[in-house]
This record gives sequence, C-alpha cells and structure tokens, in this order.
Amino acid sequence: MTRPPDSAFDVVVLGGGVAGCVLAARLSENVDRSVCLVEAGADHGARQEAWPAPLRNARALPREHVWERQAASFRIRARVLGGSSCINGCWNTWGSDADHAEWARAGGPSWSASGLDRFRRRAIAQMQLAPVPQQELSPWSRAALAGAADLGWQEVDMAVPGGPGYGMPLLNAAEGLRRNVAFGYLDQTVRSRPNLTILAGSTVNRLVVRAGRVCGAEVEVNGQGVTLVAGEYLLACGTFGSPAVLMRSGIGPAIHLSEVGVRVEVDLPGVGANLTDQPGVFVPLPPTPELNAGLAAKDRPGDLYVSRVLVRAASPRCPDGAWDLHLLPTAGPPLFGKLPPWQYEAGISAFLMKPVSRGRVKLRSADPADEPEINPAFLSDEDGHDLRALRHGLDLVADLAATAPLSALAGPVIGRPGRDLTDGMLRTLAGTYWHPVGTCAMGGQDDVTTVVTPDARVRGVSNLRVVDASIMPTVPAANTQLPVLAIAEMLADELRS
Repeated sequence: MTRPPDSAFDVVVLGGGVAGCVLAARLSENVDRSVCLVEAGADHGARQEAWPAPLRNARALPREHVWERQAASFRIRARVLGGSSCINGCWNTWGSDADHAEWARAGGPSWSASGLDRFRRRAIAQMQLAPVPQQELSPWSRAALAGAADLGWQEVDMAVPGGPGYGMPLLNAAEGLRRNVAFGYLDQTVRSRPNLTILAGSTVNRLVVRAGRVCGAEVEVNGQGVTLVAGEYLLACGTFGSPAVLMRSGIGPAIHLSEVGVRVEVDLPGVGANLTDQPGVFVPLPPTPELNAGLAAKDRPGDLYVSRVLVRAASPRCPDGAWDLHLLPTAGPPLFGKLPPWQYEAGISAFLMKPVSRGRVKLRSADPADEPEINPAFLSDEDGHDLRALRHGLDLVADLAATAPLSALAGPVIGRPGRDLTDGMLRTLAGTYWHPVGTCAMGGQDDVTTVVTPDARVRGVSNLRVVDASIMPTVPAANTQLPVLAIAEMLADELRS
C-alpha cells in the first residue's frame, strides 16, 4: 500500500534486507499494528518476472544493485529490497552447537541451538529452502564429494548443527531462479495488507534521539527529507549500515563521534567495534581438457553452477565436534576477470569460519552521503591464531586436491601453500566469504562493551532495537543468511507477543 511518507506508524523497520523483510512481514500480520518498511534500493514488486534478470539468476553473483560499484570486495552490500539474498550464492548452512553455546552465554537459552531451532525450521519452510538437485552438480562438484569421502570425512546435513564432514547446502533457488527474501516473505498477499507500507528508494539518514528515546527517523525519500514517527524503531541496515546509522544519530563511541562532529546522545563504545568476517584463500588448480569439456557441456544449456558442495573441517584448536574451516571447491567462469569461451577456472578455497581478528566500522563524517570507513582487519590477531588456522585449511586443500577423483580433473597444487606462503602473502591473498557480523553485538545486561541486550534493545534507548547480523556476538561457522532469518523470526515472535 502507498500512503504519505510522513504518516505516523506503530513500527518503522529501517532496512529492507533479509532481516527487515522478515520483520515487516511478521509484524504486519497483526492488522491493528501499522508497519513501515524503509529500503534505500529499489523494490521490483511481488511479480518475480518483473525483477531484472541478473537478480533472478541463481547461477551468478549480480553486482548491479550494490552500494558501491568500485570498492574493495569485502565492502560489497546489496541496495535492493531483499538485501544480500538478491546478490549472494543462495546458500543456507547452520553453525555448530559450540557456536550457539557462545551466543547462549551472551544472551541466554533463547540464543542456543535448541532455542533457535523452531525459528530455523520456520525460516526454512517460509523460504522453501531445498537440497541441491543432483543435476546441478558439475563434474568438479561430484569429484569433490568423492575426494572428501576418500579422505575419511562423513557426509553431513549442512542445515543443522552437527560435526565436520562434507555435503551440500540448502538453496533459496530452484531451476536457476533465485528466490530472494522479498519473494519469500513479501508476496502479493502480504503487500496487500492495508497496515503495511513499503518505502523503497528511501535512505536512512539518522535517528532523532532525545532523553534516551527515538523521536523520529530522518529519511530521504525521492530526494525529499521526511521524518518518520513511530512507537518502536527497528534498525536492520546490516553489519556496515546499522552502526553507521547509530553513530550518525549520536549513539556510539563518544570520542569518535566528537571527532566527526556528531553530538553524543548515548556513549556506547561497542558500536562499530567487533567487526568479524570470514577470510579465505583460493588455490587455483589448472583444469584438464576433460574438465573443461565437462564444464562446457553443463554451461551450454545453462546448467553450470560454480559451487554446490563444501567440506566442514576443524583446525587443531577447534573444539571437539565443531569446525572452523570451510573448504569450497569451485569450477566455472572466474569470479574476477575473463577467460576464452569454454575455458574455466577451477580450484578450492579455504575459509576461516571462526576468526579471532576483529575489525571496525567508523564514520568518515556526519554526512550520510559519505560511505563508512570499514576495516575488516583480516588475519591481524596478535598471537597469530588466524594465520595458523588458515594454514591448516590450506594444507587440507592440498590433501583434497591430491585425491584421485580431483587430481584426474585438474593439475596439482604447486608446493604446499599452507607452509610455503609467508604471513604477508597470506594477508595479500586473503579474500572474503561475505559474512560480516558483530558491529552492534548482543550481550547480557552487565556487559557494557556490547550494544544491544538479548532482546535486541539498544542500551540507553528505550524504543530502539537492532535486528540483523550486526548483533551476532560471534560469527557462526556457517553462511549467515539462515542464521539471520532465524534470529529475525525469533525477535519478531517476541515483538508480536
């Protein structure tokens, strides 16, 4: 429904990404509660066929609907209704019991694996997440599954807590069509609710905070400044966006806010801190003519998927029964650069899923048009834990590449990357899995270093919550889309009660 954007609402949801779509859909189920969902990017509507083809294509990682087109890869974030679910790999996996034990220590039993389980299952059902069809496995993917089995790993279900092993994720895609979260939660039935307003093309500038309460949200709608007023404000602008909005609103580290000319309303040192992302290194393996031919045979009819399988592995310091590495075999068109027709890139990446290193998000200025300063600080921890764990992962990559099924399709690893590469080389080569979390971390009432309480309320502000990946106190050893869906379902359930 469309209504004047300066109307008052019961709830304003700021950010139409994965969490924001869940919140808007669930909270508007109560016809007596008016909900406004604000999204900076475009809303292409309920009809899937009306969406741009790149956003519907589950075989690629579209980059047209992002905040910054010419930026470092770790900064990539979606600017479209549905958020990262519109541009990611459509993968849905789950962390270990140890991951959720970390969360439960910070937030209580509702954050444990068992506490989140019904919300995990609810999200899977709502999104119609499905296993990888056998016909989507390329020769490289099939060989990787066989190679992992040859090394003694067990097959595991990637969408539930478990242990190390190999398997396939659940997909929010079918027959090449990406089913993003806007499709899953904001269908025509939901959009027709008279109590739901969706404001697309609307950028959140700042919150107006007075005496520990939000009095309004200053939003730019089609170039016009508008203040949205509500009883409850839910910030869901993501791990980079949510801390930036808080800091522009005077909620954050007092010293930093003063440096950029923002009046301090609530001194919260944890805002923007604790940035955690999962770095990784890709090991290229020259494909044989047979592999190129097999990939081309899948590619010509449009059935080639670069990655459909993974291995969960544990470094020596990982807790028993958990994992802290993903080994990701890929084969297809290169993610960066180009190759001649019917020639492909193959290899295996090692991603560090439980890094110790912590980065930070800061403001460059108080101007909302200035993108935040983001430092992921990959592989920077002082005791070198992350470098050692990643080296172990690269040793496992070499072992997997040497198995008979994979070595028959691609050339060998040159040397032993985990041992031959210097620390500087590893830091230079490190890329990202695109799973940043933690910049508005959740913690107990007595933990003043955190930003939100276990019910997602911002400390010192009575009617403001943050609900997105930024509130995860630690990163799970998983792709983060399914955990964000489950957290949003859990907190929406609490808000509805």
